[in-house]
Amino acid sequence: MTDPEIRAAFLAALSDVAPDIDPATVGGGDHIQDDLELDSMDVLNLVATLHKALGVDIPEADYPQIATLDLAARYLARRLAS
Repeated sequence: MTDPEIRAAFLAALSDVAPDIDPATVGGGDHIQDDLELDSMDVLNLVATLHKALGVDIPEADYPQIATLDLAARYLARRLAS
């Protein structure tokens, strides 16, 4: 997958979990909990949605690596490549 495809998949998953968030307004550095106000259940749902969409397992220890769009894009690209 290309970087734009990964970012679109992340934003789609984020939109599924938090439909009140407009993906067009999410910046690369916006923190999903601090800035976008997802709670811990939302983060779990985001991880599950990403797994379903991309087939990527994200262990709890790696959650900080998907805390922003930019971080998530890099992390997911590495996981998809392996």
